[in-house]
Amino acid sequence: MSLATAPSGLARDGANGRFAEPLVRLERVGKTFANGTVALAGLDLAIGRHEFVSLLGPSGCGKSTALRLIAGLARPTSGRILGPEGAPRGAVGFVFQEPTLLPWATVFDNVWLPLRLQGVSRRQALGPVGEALAMVGLAEFAAAYPRELSGGMKMRVSIARALVTRPSLLLMDEPFAALDEITRLRLNDDLLDLWRAQSWTVVFVTHSVYESVYLSTRVVVMAPRPGRVVADLPIEAPWPRDEAFRTSPAYNALCRRVSAELHRAMGA
Repeated sequence: MSLATAPSGLARDGANGRFAEPLVRLERVGKTFANGTVALAGLDLAIGRHEFVSLLGPSGCGKSTALRLIAGLARPTSGRILGPEGAPRGAVGFVFQEPTLLPWATVFDNVWLPLRLQGVSRRQALGPVGEALAMVGLAEFAAAYPRELSGGMKMRVSIARALVTRPSLLLMDEPFAALDEITRLRLNDDLLDLWRAQSWTVVFVTHSVYESVYLSTRVVVMAPRPGRVVADLPIEAPWPRDEAFRTSPAYNALCRRVSAELHRAMGA
């Protein structure tokens, strides 16, 4: 069942499949930039607790803009963005396409940064930073500098920095797009392991049909500018997902279905 057939205003809880008050709800959201570009128009979307939702669509369809609006990094021109029953949204972590690490700072100091901006001392941050680095498999690299890390390791540091504040909502803007295929697949698996263990809600922007199907509980397909939802597809596949799933007929069938919706969206 997609949101199109769900009870009004409700979203699927990714942990149990039931419908509940969403963690975040976008209602008729529009965004027009100062130069007159209409990035989003009438965007309706509900994100349930513990869901892993991928936003999929062609370049320029407003996926990243929607993510920034959810994060509060920009304001919608029209419509509104709400938490459950209109309550303020919880803590949000954001992972950008590039790691954006401070080259002069150690891995520890890069991950500490969000806490430091909140007034948390280095001593107070030892536990949270150590825990975040352990989550992404970099506990032994706290004293390393970005120049000493591979591309995949830099992205892990970026993810740890987003997790150090213990967010309830993790927003990821094509975080693995620039990585080689082997590293990308490995990080896909690691991200799913973390999501299942920690029960976060994740909204993930990607251009890849295959990545979206592998990772998600739902794939939301967006039409070209002005961005809007044209398909909301549940990915009803068992967990855990692994290499056997990637080569299964069920995975291939889901990829074909999502790909067909994407092609339809590009003609919308």
